[in-house]
Amino acid sequence: MPERCAWVTSDPDYIAYHDEQWGVPLHDDQALFEMLTLEGAQAGLSWLTVLRKRAAYREAFAGFDPARVARFTPARVEKLLADPGIVRNRLKIESTVNNARRFLEVQREHGTFDAYLWGFVGGAPVVNAFRAGAEVPAKTAISDALSKDLLRRGFKFVGSTICYALMQATGMVNDHLVSCFRHGQVSAPSESNRSKKAAGGPGASRSRGKHG
Repeated sequence: MPERCAWVTSDPDYIAYHDEQWGVPLHDDQALFEMLTLEGAQAGLSWLTVLRKRAAYREAFAGFDPARVARFTPARVEKLLADPGIVRNRLKIESTVNNARRFLEVQREHGTFDAYLWGFVGGAPVVNAFRAGAEVPAKTAISDALSKDLLRRGFKFVGSTICYALMQATGMVNDHLVSCFRHGQVSAPSESNRSKKAAGGPGASRSRGKHG
């Protein structure tokens, strides 16, 4: 049995997410939009709840194509509020449509959202060496800067804790504990393209506690 980060439970969905996706460098814009959306959807909820709704989210939000979501009408939002497969919170649903429009603006300015986002870590993952879950921060100066800039651009549900969760999930930071078998693996160059469609992740101080 390989040693994993302390936040991983025996739930097979959690194990699969940790082993295959969390912390893997992600550079696909559509997958990044998915992750940004799911991070916001998780606010106030457990990550497992959102993880199990991911397939329904992909269907409800046009495969997380930001160009399509940006065209969602108020009528489409009302329809989504009746969809039991997603988190039926008006502010979160409306923020997704808003964020899709802001996402396209960032793409126009920077070429890709990936280039913009990874610019906050100089284009390369920050590899941490935490030995205990209690050492993993809920946010950092970098996530503070990212949050501030996203808010300035009009994004919603992008507080610093959510932004740090985004950084962890996309591999912008490697927060696997050094004792975890994935710590060395996710930093390997081959991992960068392993999971381009990975999505979402928990915040360090949210439902799973401070995790690796």
